[in-house]
Amino acid sequence: MTRSEIISVLGPVDEAVIADIALTGASIEELREAFAWIGADEALVNEGHAMPGLRVARLIEILEPPEDEPRDASETTGGME
Repeated sequence: MTRSEIISVLGPVDEAVIADIALTGASIEELREAFAWIGADEALVNEGHAMPGLRVARLIEILEPPEDEPRDASETTGGME
C-alpha cells in the first residue's frame, strides 16, 4: 500500500502512522475495513459482519488512540480554546 493510498482513506495523517500502516503488509481494502470498524464497530457486529482478521485488528490498534488518551484536543478542553 502506498502513502497516497493510505492518505486517500485516512486523510492527512502523521508520517509515523503511515510507516506503521505500511509495515503491516495490509491491503487498501483491509485499511478501509479497519477504518470502518473504528467508526462503527457495534453497528458492524449487529449487522452480522465477521470480526476483523489479524491485519485489520493490527490496523485498528495503530489508528485508535490508547484508552487513556483523548482522540482530539477538544476533549481535553471541553471544546473551549
